[in-house]
Amino acid sequence: MGFLLKWLVMAISVMVAAYVIPGVTLSGFFAALWVALFLGFINVLIKPILIFITLPINILTLGLFTFVINALLILLVSSVIKGFQVSGFWIAMLFSIVLSIVNYLLSHLLGAR
Repeated sequence: MGFLLKWLVMAISVMVAAYVIPGVTLSGFFAALWVALFLGFINVLIKPILIFITLPINILTLGLFTFVINALLILLVSSVIKGFQVSGFWIAMLFSIVLSIVNYLLSHLLGAR
C-alpha cells in the first residue's frame, strides 16, 4: 500500500508542478502516472551512478551540481514519455525544484513518507 500511495502522491506532484510552470506540458493524469513511475525508476537506478561519476564536480560545487543532474533526468523522462514535454534545460531545473517541494509537502500532508 505504501508504494501505491507514494506513486499517486508523486503523480499528483507532477501534475501540480506542470500546471504551475509554463513550458511544461502534460497531457493528463495517466501521463503523470507514467512520468512518476519512470522518474522513480531512473532515480533508483541511474541517478546514484551519475552522482558517483560526477562526485568531484559535485564536491567542488557543494552539491549544487545535483540540480543539473536532476534537470538532465527530467529532460530524459521528457524525451521518453509521450504526453510530457519540457521546453528546455532551465525549465527542467525549475520543474525539478518545484516537483521536489510539492512532493515533500504532499507526502507530509498525506502521510506517505
